[in-house]
Amino acid sequence: MWQREPMTPERRPSPGDHAHADLRPATRAVALGRPDRAPGAPVNTPVHLTSTYVADGQVNYARVSNPTWEALEEVLGSLEAGMASAFASGMAAVAAVVGQVPTGGVVVRPTHVYSGTAGLLAERERAGALSVRTVAAEDVAGIVEACDGADLLLLESPSNPMMELTDVVAVVRGLRERYGPDRPLVVCDNTFATPVAQQPLRWGVDAVVHSATKYLAGHSDTLLGAVVVSPERPDLQERVRTYRTLHGAIPGPMEAWLVLRGVRTLHVRLERASATAELLVDRLEEHPAVERVRYPGFGAMVSVEVVGGAEAAEAVCSAVRVWTHSTSLGGVESQLERRRRHAAEVASVPESLLRLSVGVEDPEDLWEDLARALG
Repeated sequence: MWQREPMTPERRPSPGDHAHADLRPATRAVALGRPDRAPGAPVNTPVHLTSTYVADGQVNYARVSNPTWEALEEVLGSLEAGMASAFASGMAAVAAVVGQVPTGGVVVRPTHVYSGTAGLLAERERAGALSVRTVAAEDVAGIVEACDGADLLLLESPSNPMMELTDVVAVVRGLRERYGPDRPLVVCDNTFATPVAQQPLRWGVDAVVHSATKYLAGHSDTLLGAVVVSPERPDLQERVRTYRTLHGAIPGPMEAWLVLRGVRTLHVRLERASATAELLVDRLEEHPAVERVRYPGFGAMVSVEVVGGAEAAEAVCSAVRVWTHSTSLGGVESQLERRRRHAAEVASVPESLLRLSVGVEDPEDLWEDLARALG
């Protein structure tokens, strides 16, 4: 059975750990990405609003880098044990990874992934740029077999919105044993789990991607993405950075600052939201209007299938008062929606499935509101 890597101080540091590697992750999330502690210096990294720089420095144009991005990248890189690059959005980060596939290459993905990721791959396949193979997220042997001749394996664990888990350690081991150095590039979307729960780079994955819009930012007020590359793949880091520069997929400095501020409270927010999610899961499993609860055993994302199909699920969304009926996730406010209302969602997702993003409100208010809406 797949288990999260324990978050203990005895955990072996990896080559990707940055400054303050002796500190625990929650402390590094607060301490890194700060100005030097000179007398009179600001505590926070400022928003650097500039498009260009004085000549003869390390950077001469803001499409290449920005000090506010760099502060955020320092924090994310440390938390994920790798080298981070900020992007304009989560989809920009995914596109940068897919952009590493050569023309005519092969991408392997789980059956259930974020609809935007699936849409991008389908668009590239229709254009003849690549071909896509799909396999069940929990089928380790099937994933390894599907990677024969593949260029990219794009994992998502837990999967969106079905909450399936992939044994990433077993997949990476199987790829190494079967294909050796010819194995495909392995990338894992870590948006749902966040680096608080798991760091796939420590399991041998080449890179992780984030929609930092979600839990990392945490306040539903900005768009930003990130790619964090294993310290063992400096070549990939250089290619990802080059893609960002040449495609203009850069975040604004204000957006980077907002995500940096959000990361400071990531551990506290996720701890509260996860505890509430566990409480809700226990009660939802006993509710007569709920056919099935999908919960990976950690985190604050839950999916439920309600009795009565699509109409009943939409009725729940319309009836809530504390929960917000919206399409995003990872904010301080609790959100829910029926995923199949979107035409781009995979047809194998049940019509009655509601995806719940549990926030930080009072747990009893959330339960009372949800129970009333369920009827």
